[in-house]
Amino acid sequence: MERTLVLVKPDGVQRALVGRIIARFEEKGLRLIGLKLMAVSRALAETHYKDLAGKPFYPGLIKFITSAPVVAMAFEGPGVVAVVRKMLGATFGTAAEPGTIRGDFSTSRGLNLTHGSDSVESGAREVALWFKTEELVAWERTLDGWVYNTEDREPPKK
Repeated sequence: MERTLVLVKPDGVQRALVGRIIARFEEKGLRLIGLKLMAVSRALAETHYKDLAGKPFYPGLIKFITSAPVVAMAFEGPGVVAVVRKMLGATFGTAAEPGTIRGDFSTSRGLNLTHGSDSVESGAREVALWFKTEELVAWERTLDGWVYNTEDREPPKK
């Protein structure tokens, strides 16, 4: 089962958009398995963004992500990485389509409100980095059969 990390970054928390962003994912039918408000340590930020070390914007990125609380979320489900990426929209709010989270709430290149894992492999790595195993909840929703009804699954029983 795929997992993905979603962060509501400091700008999204400061703008009081956390509830609206979470609602978007829940309304889509994604299964939330982890959620926490947290201050990001420099060590966590540097580990998370290690692939960007050396880029000119890296110091500013570390300063930004550690500047105020973030909300970290883990979602699980078939195809969840691609679904989240599509819902977030283009990286820069200025290029994101209306109807996406960034397209509806961001007008900036640098303040894009959210992070979402960019691949299934990144999703697994990032969820493990941001959440301890005991912070993730394995659970079944009765509506999952209605959300994830695929050809190899039977429709929900009445």
